[in-house]
Amino acid sequence: MPSLNPYLSFRDTARQAMEFYQGVFGGELVVSEFAEYPDMGVEPGEQNLVMHAQLETPDGFVLMGADTPSHMPYEKPAGFSVSVSGDDEAALDGYWNALAADGTVTMPFETPPWGGRFGMLTDKFGIDWMLALNATQG
Repeated sequence: MPSLNPYLSFRDTARQAMEFYQGVFGGELVVSEFAEYPDMGVEPGEQNLVMHAQLETPDGFVLMGADTPSHMPYEKPAGFSVSVSGDDEAALDGYWNALAADGTVTMPFETPPWGGRFGMLTDKFGIDWMLALNATQG
């Protein structure tokens, strides 16, 4: 069965970002460096950068990321958000608080007109997030 997973691009901070996300969401993180694939054309000083990282969490999230080597064009992520939603308020509060640390809250995690809770932020690595606690059905 196909899956749809966010794949985040970084410039020299993929390892720190993916380890941060592992701290937020838990799970198993597997990291491959460019040094493991010498034919990728990456400069010798960049061999320790992340060629591919994959985080699989106990909740079933899969988040991937990599560094963009200096010989390739890079633009900071823009125009999308990673969205996390569900019914577990305690878990979502924990994710919110961790992702917001040293980040920028653009909309507090509060009750919107449609119920539940909703918030938006940019984390310390420049990734935009939306978190939503599903409204209770009455």
